[in-house]
Amino acid sequence: MNPVVVSSYQPAFVALSFLIAMIGSFVALTAATRIRHRNGRLSLSNTLAAGLALGGIGVWAMHFIGMLALKLDVASSYSVLETAVSLVAAVGAASLALGFVAKAPDKLPRLLGAGFLLGMGVVFMHYLGMFGMKFGGFIRWDLAVVGLSALIAVVAATAALWLALNTPTLARRVLAAAVMAVAVCAMHYTGMAAAEFVCTTANRTAVPQGAGYISSITLPTMVTIAALAMALLISMDQLFQRAAVGSVKPSPGARR
Repeated sequence: MNPVVVSSYQPAFVALSFLIAMIGSFVALTAATRIRHRNGRLSLSNTLAAGLALGGIGVWAMHFIGMLALKLDVASSYSVLETAVSLVAAVGAASLALGFVAKAPDKLPRLLGAGFLLGMGVVFMHYLGMFGMKFGGFIRWDLAVVGLSALIAVVAATAALWLALNTPTLARRVLAAAVMAVAVCAMHYTGMAAAEFVCTTANRTAVPQGAGYISSITLPTMVTIAALAMALLISMDQLFQRAAVGSVKPSPGARR
């Protein structure tokens, strides 16, 4: 019988995963306020910015930091291919869902449909990311807990989309970002609870090697830097847009 891998959580990484989720959520909420123009047309740049912040930072980066919060007594690596595809899936699902619901934010069917799309995108990203984890063994899944994580993802995604279009003030966005971070982390750690790691190698300290593999020692720093860089760039873009709008003066005839 194959021995089950002993696991524990590192509180520092758990806290960091929540912080990353909250930062990504806040930036996404800020960008989401500019997705829909007054004439009803959608801003492609702001839709992508909000999708990148929510999917790329709030979900994807949080996911990998959260996975690395799980300390195993076996060495591991991550495949670049699955990691990159999971990023594209998360950003794509978030952008499509935000754009879809922003066209008619008061329509409940649109909100529910977009929430389902985003939730399933998060589920796909999460389990693809875990599939990209390489170690000397395999993962045994508890399908009931997997189903629960999917349900949490859909509910959390639907709530996130509603918050994205109903948080106009700074204070409400901060509170909403914290709520979204809790929801994202709840889905992630529920999904992690569905996994039981089983070791099949005698040498547990051997780091899996292969083309396109990244050691789990290196990945946390890379993901954290990438997430903070994305957040900074999107935030700067939003500040420039706000400054540009503020600098536009109404013409004399506009007050008639």
